[in-house]
Amino acid sequence: MLVVCAGLVCAAAAQEMTLQLDPAQTRVEYALGATMHTVHGTFRLKRGEMHFDPASGKMSGEVVIDATTADSGNGSRDRRMHESVLESAKFREITLTPDRFEGALNLQGDSQVQLHGMFGIHGSQHEVTIPVNVRIQQQRLDADTQFPVPYQKWGMKNPSTFILRVDDTVQITIRAVGRLAPLQ
Repeated sequence: MLVVCAGLVCAAAAQEMTLQLDPAQTRVEYALGATMHTVHGTFRLKRGEMHFDPASGKMSGEVVIDATTADSGNGSRDRRMHESVLESAKFREITLTPDRFEGALNLQGDSQVQLHGMFGIHGSQHEVTIPVNVRIQQQRLDADTQFPVPYQKWGMKNPSTFILRVDDTVQITIRAVGRLAPLQ
């Protein structure tokens, strides 16, 4: 029995996989330090599908976040963020296009990998390497990551005023949930 199970794990590890993210269960949050407080908010995942080879780490696919859904819970602040920082009427999507991961990916249990790819925001692409904690149980994948986005350096306006000062980097936290299947 153990030999048969070990053979199945080896066969699965050699097979390319697809990951379909669940927008309803995936959370995309942001935090921006400001004078005397931190602004917290959310985005909604539009869609996400990735294909990968567990043995080589090669990846393809795309994760798409709806920039128009950025919400901090403060209407006037959100209007300003959409109009002058994100310009979400013009740049409606934020994307992550992975090309590989580094580190050992366990197809059952916990793993820590480095996801490499391009992060698209505000009409520009930026090379990123993102640490990701992964847990796989049967066909369900849960992934958690947190990484900085230097939005001002990447061409977006810093909304600081004379009185209110904000950081020039926003922290993004993603808690993704998805389904794994062999690539067809």
